[in-house]
Parts: sequence; C-alpha cells; structure tokens
Amino acid sequence: MKNILITNDDGFNSPALEALIDCISDLGKIMVVAPASEKSACGHGLTLTKPLRFVKIKDDFYKLDNGTPSDCIYLALNALYDNILPDLIISGINLGSNMGEDVTYSGTVAGAMEGAIREIPSIAISQLLDDKNLAYEYDFSLAKEIVRNLIKDILDSTFPLQGRKLLNVNIPQVKKDRYKGIKITELGYRIYGNDAHIHRNPRGEEYYWLGLHPLIWEEREGQNSDFKAVFEGYTSITPIELDMTSYKDLKAMQEWIEIKK
Repeated sequence: MKNILITNDDGFNSPALEALIDCISDLGKIMVVAPASEKSACGHGLTLTKPLRFVKIKDDFYKLDNGTPSDCIYLALNALYDNILPDLIISGINLGSNMGEDVTYSGTVAGAMEGAIREIPSIAISQLLDDKNLAYEYDFSLAKEIVRNLIKDILDSTFPLQGRKLLNVNIPQVKKDRYKGIKITELGYRIYGNDAHIHRNPRGEEYYWLGLHPLIWEEREGQNSDFKAVFEGYTSITPIELDMTSYKDLKAMQEWIEIKK
C-alpha cells in the first residue's frame, strides 16, 4: 500500500481538505499534518522562533500548532516517518486558485515544494472559488473526481517529474457538464494592483489590511497559461521546478561583471 502525506494552508478543519481525504482514502495509507489555523499566502516559510507541537485529532491526523504548511511537511518527514518516506505528498485542496506568480506566495504550493526538496513526488491542488466564504456550501464533487483520477494514475504508474519539481494543479469552478478536461500549462503573467486598505482602530491609530487582488493576467508567448485554461473550463496542470536560476542571463551577467573589473 502506498503512503500518502497530506497538508494544506487553510487549516486542519477545511472542507476542501475533508473532500481530498474522502476521495483518495482507499488509494493508500493517509497521513494528514495540517496547520492549526489558516496560513494562506505564508509562502515557503519555516517557523524558527516558536516551538511547534503536534496535536492529534484522530489516528494519522494531526494539526500543528504555530505551523506553516512547510513546517507540517518538514516535521512530518522527520518525526512521523521513520526510514520509509511517503510515496506521494499532496498539498490542498486549497480554497481558491494558485496561478501565475501567486505560487511564490502560496502556502499550498510551499507544502508541495517542501516535498520536492526531498525529491518526493509532490502535488499542489487548488480549487478556483468566486467566494471563499461560501466554501462550506460548495459542492466539491467535480474536484474529488478529478483529483481521484489523477492520484490513481500517478500511484498506478510513475510520477511524470524527476528531481526537485512539483505539479501545480488548478481546478475550474464549473459544473460537470461544462468541464472540458485537463490541459498542461505554463504559469501566466499575474497582474497585481494595490489592495491595501487603511483603517483606524478605536484609539485613532492607523493600520492596514491587505485584500484580494482580482485574477488579472497577461498571456505569455505560447498563449498557454494556467489562467486561460481554468477560465475556459479546463483543469490546469503546470510542472514547476525549484531551480530559479535564470540560465539565459548567465552569459550576459558574466560579461557585465567583466566590464566592471
């Protein structure tokens, strides 16, 4: 039986986490380690200045006090798995999308990154939602079907990537009869605005609250972005590598540094 380690960034009580567990529970031995509270947009951060504590919710299901998704995977691999590492790590299902440069902010993607660092097959899964506040009322049946088929295919054959790479999956918010299938995509060019709201507390002190940016993007040359695919009714699967070196600029940088001498 395959060992599957699961985390998320919406917290251990997320309805989307429950949907994920439900749809793949018979495909392997499931271990869940999730943050005790929502850690959206926490990025690939580890907690170094506070203690971390596993709190057992039930068998093979823990919440991690003060923990990020990266903490959850890091500690699970080092404290809950002895000499046998999981065959697959899944981070999600996230309540909302993770496309374009949003992957650099995403706690969901970071959970999969932590697995990829160990070269363990890792997947980040996100469900596009117009209103995250309605998540408990959302029907995840399409997501469950898509995820189950994808995970089953991976476990029955081989993971399509090698090395420090992961799959980033985004599922459209459409009804089953309008769902078009899967597209392999690239990250779109995310456009950000200013959504910092200034307020005053009862003492008159100013503070800011960051809001949500609308999903606006530009297509890259190939016209094959994750944004485009999802809004056309496809599930987007984007292979991501952790090596962020800009190889095409190495020669120009070397020439630039030579000129400076």
